[in-house]
Amino acid sequence: MKAPIFTGAATAIVTPFCAGDIDAGAFTRLIEMQYAGGVTAIVVCGTTGEAATLTRKEHELLYRLTAEQCAGRMKVICGVGSNDTAKALDHARLAADAGADGVLMVTPYYNKSTQTGLVEHFTYVADRVDIPVIVYNVPSRTGVGVAPETYAVLAGHPNINGVKEAGGDIAAFARAMALCGGGLNFYSGNDSDTVAMMALGAKGVISVASNIVPDVVSRLCALCSQGDYPAAAAWQARYQALFDILFCEVNPIPVKTAMGLLGRCAADMRLPLVPMGEGHAAELAACLEAYGLLY
Repeated sequence: MKAPIFTGAATAIVTPFCAGDIDAGAFTRLIEMQYAGGVTAIVVCGTTGEAATLTRKEHELLYRLTAEQCAGRMKVICGVGSNDTAKALDHARLAADAGADGVLMVTPYYNKSTQTGLVEHFTYVADRVDIPVIVYNVPSRTGVGVAPETYAVLAGHPNINGVKEAGGDIAAFARAMALCGGGLNFYSGNDSDTVAMMALGAKGVISVASNIVPDVVSRLCALCSQGDYPAAAAWQARYQALFDILFCEVNPIPVKTAMGLLGRCAADMRLPLVPMGEGHAAELAACLEAYGLLY
């Protein structure tokens, strides 16, 4: 059994921009809001953080800002994924130097890979850094998914610690859990899958919704950890409309728009992301108001 880097709710945090640059002040305020909401880890420079549009220097800045602001109060997981294995290793080393507790590596996108290639990709980085690796599986965005049997191979590596599973296939996840036998710590990569996956043994969630409602997501994970799945299911049902609307357009357009509506940071995004469509924006505002979030 490998000790998990974190349990409970981790936030895949947005990257706030101001006039095209990273808004460091807003970013540190967002981290404090997450801490106050009971979140146990911050995942920086992931999909929700628009990592694909960030320069190497910006990655390094965000890694260091996160580690300094979390200051041991929350775990720090740095997104380092790339379809270039050498680039992923370079970013992983930057994360380690910044004081991260772990790195998150997405499967290679566009050029993709075979399952053998996936094993070699993750192993190459895990062999060369001394902080643990979390594999990120999101085939809807990358075009390649990790098979349960591949997870079983990766579980044998001492420095590959966990998986952010966003494939949406609960049966495949259950098979992976059975094959790995405790060799990997799984986390839900979709807010809507948290209860089902924690019931099957996942350790928590890497959440988009917790950018908006960290206390809600933290409580959801706590109820699951306590084994009170009826209460957890009821709690998720209560907030399902919010979870759904945050994915009515490609992430992070809705959550970034919500952050702007709530005055937490500018809704600015980098191309190719564009402002939310008017119809969806109106629905999002109505949803936030219905939950008493928009005053």
